[in-house]
Amino acid sequence: MDITIRAARDEELEDVGELTARAYLEDGLLDFGEHDPYLEVLRAAGRRAQHTEVLVALDAASESVLGAVAFVGNGGEYADLARTGEGEFRMLAVRPEGRGRGAGEALVRACIDRARESGLERLVLCSHERMTTAHRLYGRLGFVRAPERDWQPYPGMWLQAFSLEL
Repeated sequence: MDITIRAARDEELEDVGELTARAYLEDGLLDFGEHDPYLEVLRAAGRRAQHTEVLVALDAASESVLGAVAFVGNGGEYADLARTGEGEFRMLAVRPEGRGRGAGEALVRACIDRARESGLERLVLCSHERMTTAHRLYGRLGFVRAPERDWQPYPGMWLQAFSLEL
């Protein structure tokens, strides 16, 4: 595989934040576009790294960052869905040049590995209904829909929940 996964370095966090924000914007996942309040959260990878494990997918040859994800293994403010005994991942984003190369899958697999290594019972996530490509990936990796855990971060914005038994 030409993708390497590792923890993001401090000097990469600004780029990770912008990569994440751009991916959500370009995929039409923010209802208010450039004015969406969630954009600030997406760009705040430095803050995210204080509370989660921010992982990056690198092109093995160039070491350029192709994608990123935040793994939440012990609850806290970044755990939207995770309960006791569960891990969660959030803000999975892949640059256009990393799509179709396995960067997203490698990041999700790294989260699964971390959850198993931590002795967690399950890994959960929430996803926008328009993230259909990601939903297919999650299904291939064994995640199932958990509609009883769907939720709204604000009125009118429903997020779909997925769960993987470990």
